[in-house]
Amino acid sequence: MTSAAPSVPRSLPWLLAGLSMIGPFSIDAVFPAFPLIGGHFAVDDTALQQLISVYLLTYGGMSLFHGAISDAIGRKPVIIVGMLVYALASAGAAMSTSFAMLLGCRALQGACAGAGLVVGRAIVRDSLQGAAAQKLMSRVMMIFGVAPVIAPMVGAQLLWLDGWHGIFWLLTAFTVLMAVALVALLRETHPPESRTPFVPRELVATYLSFGRDRPFVPLLISSTINFCGLFLFIASAPRIVRELLHLSAQGFPWLFLPVVAGLVFGAWLSGRLAERHSVTFTVNLGYASMGSACLLHLLGGLLAPAGVLPWSMLPLVLHGIGVQLAFPTLTLLLLDRFPQRRGGASSVQAFVSLLLNAGVAGVLSPLLSSSLLPLAVGSSVLTGIGWLAWRWYQRRLRETPPAPPPRDVELQAQIAEPR
Repeated sequence: MTSAAPSVPRSLPWLLAGLSMIGPFSIDAVFPAFPLIGGHFAVDDTALQQLISVYLLTYGGMSLFHGAISDAIGRKPVIIVGMLVYALASAGAAMSTSFAMLLGCRALQGACAGAGLVVGRAIVRDSLQGAAAQKLMSRVMMIFGVAPVIAPMVGAQLLWLDGWHGIFWLLTAFTVLMAVALVALLRETHPPESRTPFVPRELVATYLSFGRDRPFVPLLISSTINFCGLFLFIASAPRIVRELLHLSAQGFPWLFLPVVAGLVFGAWLSGRLAERHSVTFTVNLGYASMGSACLLHLLGGLLAPAGVLPWSMLPLVLHGIGVQLAFPTLTLLLLDRFPQRRGGASSVQAFVSLLLNAGVAGVLSPLLSSSLLPLAVGSSVLTGIGWLAWRWYQRRLRETPPAPPPRDVELQAQIAEPR
């Protein structure tokens, strides 16, 4: 087969983008409410940071199961149930009477939010192949890219209407609407004849088999850690905006607008490059952009540790471009290592990614956000690890005997013979 792909419903990119937006909204919309939540429950900044870490930990843990369950019973029911339970958790968070209850609801939010992201990636690969799949993934990521900048601005505005409770009521309404749209518009992409039973012992064996695939491990590292370098700045947004730049809750767009500009443009560029250049070229270009951003972060941190607007935030544009150039391609390469277990492979990727992001939010951000220079160093180290893993993957791919061609022959040819 070639990469010519069947048509997909026009609603599919928007549905998948909406599902992908839930994660950034769940994190970024809460940032402006930190002072109000802290005052309401009498907790300090360290405790407030756990609102992010707990969410990410349960998100990552359940991500190991969302894909495998969707491999067994289909993509559509897993996503719909996930959205409905997420809505219940958000309503519980809005009505929390203690900080422990709020943390519990955040944990339940995280356990369900991953259904959309993990299973959504598998839907892309079920529906399309080759360059068409990369273009759809890029379109989804382009739409998804507006979420980080919209979320804190929406959250800041809701503070004037219903305090921090309004943020969780908005998440409740959004996910209920998503569930209704999914029931009406989403087409099942994983037919019964392609499904595999959900057996915990076999699931463990499957995940262990992923680790025995020599190119899988470095590809997994590269595809998951790249965003961590950018997420370090996102997770540190409350301290950067309020303590370093001395701005109010309305100042969050100074950080998030450059991030989103880079993510959106990078996603658009990735889609444009899909049919014109090899996957190796696209990923290398992404790392070149991320590397340039890291150099500018370091230079800015040395010259202005507390930040100078807008110059200290502009490297985030390049960083976002690089992340989005590399991520769609790396994700498709990862899923294509196991064409019959794409849901499981997507689960592993999401689990590792969210585990790393939880560490960034809960450990690295509090340690490094005292000024921009430590943040720049941390971001550069994370990006460097991703680049080394990409080089390691390429070396292992050359050393691995060729496997039987997967369903996507054109993309595999590009991987095996980079131009």
